[in-house]
Amino acid sequence: MASVVLKNVVKRFGSTTAVDNLSIEIKDKEFAVLVGSSGCGKSTALRMIAGLETITSGEIYIGDTRVNDMPPRERDVAMVFQNYALYPHMSVRENMGFGLKIRKLSDKEIDERVREAADILGLNELLDRKPKELSGGQRQRVAVGRAIVRKPKVFLFDEPLSNLDAKLRVAMRAEISKLHRRLEATIVYVTHDQVEAMTMADRIFIMSKGVLQQSGAPMEVYSRPVNRFVAGFIGSPAMNFIDATLVRGDGGLIVDAESFKVALPEAFNASLAGYVGRQIVFGVRPEDMALAGNGVSGEQNILTARAEVVELLGSEVFVYLSCGRHSIVARMEVPDRAIEVGDTLQVALKMPKTHVFDKDTSLTIA
Repeated sequence: MASVVLKNVVKRFGSTTAVDNLSIEIKDKEFAVLVGSSGCGKSTALRMIAGLETITSGEIYIGDTRVNDMPPRERDVAMVFQNYALYPHMSVRENMGFGLKIRKLSDKEIDERVREAADILGLNELLDRKPKELSGGQRQRVAVGRAIVRKPKVFLFDEPLSNLDAKLRVAMRAEISKLHRRLEATIVYVTHDQVEAMTMADRIFIMSKGVLQQSGAPMEVYSRPVNRFVAGFIGSPAMNFIDATLVRGDGGLIVDAESFKVALPEAFNASLAGYVGRQIVFGVRPEDMALAGNGVSGEQNILTARAEVVELLGSEVFVYLSCGRHSIVARMEVPDRAIEVGDTLQVALKMPKTHVFDKDTSLTIA
């Protein structure tokens, strides 16, 4: 296996910049996830690593080798695509071994590698079937198996689970994570699904409009987002953002959102000293809200809101609230008494977990 390094990589299509000055370093045996909304440049970055797109400027290294001008077949990478890309007239065995046949490996070596990959992926009973006889999950495993038999330096996954149903996506996430641990492989994985990124990655690279916004371990990015975009992208439902004014109260700094006021923790004071009297954006995650008296203490962290929509999800409930001119989503444990549309609720915020953003720059202040 090998590391992957991109140094100041730019990709332009005419006057459109798809990837803008991207610099990342993916360590040997690391599971790295490039995540972002459609059009952010993540798949283009992956295709440049694979050699399927030429770069406009910058450098790409796989291991110690600069691969800018190296054709895809010489980069020793294996790519798994969103649409499986299986040959319909070939059996599973033939699909998995076809790349090795092109490389002129012996029939014995091909058979050994195919059987080894089939053991890992549970495909032994399917080796003689054609793709049309397989389910979506089985086809995806065959596509992964075709990559495994190559024994490449780097595995590249381009949104491999987006065509699967929700239950199968969960199962395949676990399978790919187990595969990473078993092979000790370097994996670069592209997805628009932040849940996939959070559950699978050693490190996440979050992109927007071709620019890297933040990288780090999943919980680091979740807990300490560098800006409003990252804070809103990571987490489900998305973080609530509330336009407010920062004012000084008797006990410290206060977020004044007109329809409610909450006191910020003392730990925020140093970062926010220059923002007193200014407009800010206050951020609170839905999961950091609870019904007052339900395990969240403090009288200065409560707002009064009306339930507009209630979504019961079994072990938890999403409540869409209106508080003056603000719309807020809360994700809470199911209370003993059912919440009904129209109910007036006292909702407590876990203030140490809240965030404050600069209204002009969108950067995180505290």
